[in-house]
Amino acid sequence: MTQHISPPSLADIDEMARAALASLPEPMLQMTKGVVLQVMDFAEDDVCEEMDLASPFKIMGLYSGISLMEKQMEASGNLPDMVFLYRRPILDYWCETGEDLNYIVRHVLIHEIGHHFGFSDDDMEALEADADAEERDA
Repeated sequence: MTQHISPPSLADIDEMARAALASLPEPMLQMTKGVVLQVMDFAEDDVCEEMDLASPFKIMGLYSGISLMEKQMEASGNLPDMVFLYRRPILDYWCETGEDLNYIVRHVLIHEIGHHFGFSDDDMEALEADADAEERDA
């Protein structure tokens, strides 16, 4: 008889992401206060259309907001900065690569937080390496 195992739920991915967020170095953690983390199965249709994506599986995460580098002052009426993680594309990537799911969730989260800081891709790679070193030393 075949045993069926349920894939990680939205709540499971959210728990992984929050643990990854909590593992960031304290100065970065302080700078992400107020950033809303949301896990959804897929990006909304308007996001896919705006980004001209052929499939909603082409995006694992998204930062929505104004980067810290661009913020001049607190403006009322603005939506909060948000990081979206998309469960189904993350799980698809996990199945394709065989990488550790916690690592993938952490990687996507760090990449999207990098946009909050206004970092380049090179900056984000360095951020992830620092976070990995912090986690190993803990």
